[in-house]
Amino acid sequence: MKSKVTLKQLAKELGVSVSTVSKALSNSEEISTQTKLKIKEFATLKKYKPNTIAKNLKNQSSKTIGVIIPNILNPFFAKVFSGIEKRALDRGYNIITGISNESFEKEKQVMELLNNGSIDGFIVSVAEESQTQNKIEHFNDAINSGTPIVMFDRVAKDVVCDKVVVDDFESAFFAATHLINIGCKNIAVLSTIDGLSVGKLRLNGYESALENKSMPNDVKNHIIESDLDLFDEKLAALLNDKSIDGIFAIDEHAATMSHKTALKKGFKIPDQLNLIGFADGAWSRRLTPSLSTVSQHAPEIGECAANLLIDRLEKPFTEFPKYETIVIKTELRYRESTKR
Repeated sequence: MKSKVTLKQLAKELGVSVSTVSKALSNSEEISTQTKLKIKEFATLKKYKPNTIAKNLKNQSSKTIGVIIPNILNPFFAKVFSGIEKRALDRGYNIITGISNESFEKEKQVMELLNNGSIDGFIVSVAEESQTQNKIEHFNDAINSGTPIVMFDRVAKDVVCDKVVVDDFESAFFAATHLINIGCKNIAVLSTIDGLSVGKLRLNGYESALENKSMPNDVKNHIIESDLDLFDEKLAALLNDKSIDGIFAIDEHAATMSHKTALKKGFKIPDQLNLIGFADGAWSRRLTPSLSTVSQHAPEIGECAANLLIDRLEKPFTEFPKYETIVIKTELRYRESTKR
């Protein structure tokens, strides 16, 4: 039996987006008359028939939210998810979870699988591959098909939707400023997420703090931006320099490994080396000495994202017309790895 022609196949052969084909076949005023005529004629030629079951499902509320996160093992994303789930259940919605594993193809596949009437909207933290390569068509296709999206933490700046972020720049500026204020003269910044938007913002905040305090230019040489494969080796080489007296680690792996490696190299924390990490998982409190960190208030991010999406699903467009970007304020939690 010959398989049915899909919207995706029509779009590919016509050289347009899936959303353009969908809108043209639905007589959307956003599509020109000439384009609509061309697409409809081609659809007729290919004997395209709409999936009426999926269409009917799409026009009803499933009371279900699709949540797509890059990595379920990351404590930050797990905490955000707990906030999403709590607020969704409070408001009568169920959750379907997808894991992108930082892959654009997997993220796209999960969205296409769920966006058939199974869910009413998405909450997404963008996969590393999607963000670094700026692959955003799958997000726009979902939005154009009528499925709203709320992005959190890692967002795609060119996708117009609701977003929940933290004050990455300001929090990094504050953390680096604290290291300077307690007397650190030779500060290193460590990152394994330099390709992500949050990594760039945190690094910019660190550099701005140095400039604001008129720190020597050679301090900027103590920057490690590396993938996980090479990071530990570069860190070990950096910490052969015993003059380093401050570290700002802008992600979880960098913070954990800098703590471990510094102790192995014989640094006394915080007498010789002050250390601040980013994110506030249970490991931050359990390390010895315990780790000072920037707390992102992850459950609050999740609750806020869920509220934004459900509000958009339940309120008429005229009451909720503008997309919002909500900034959650972070908090520097002082523990044993820094002087006060």
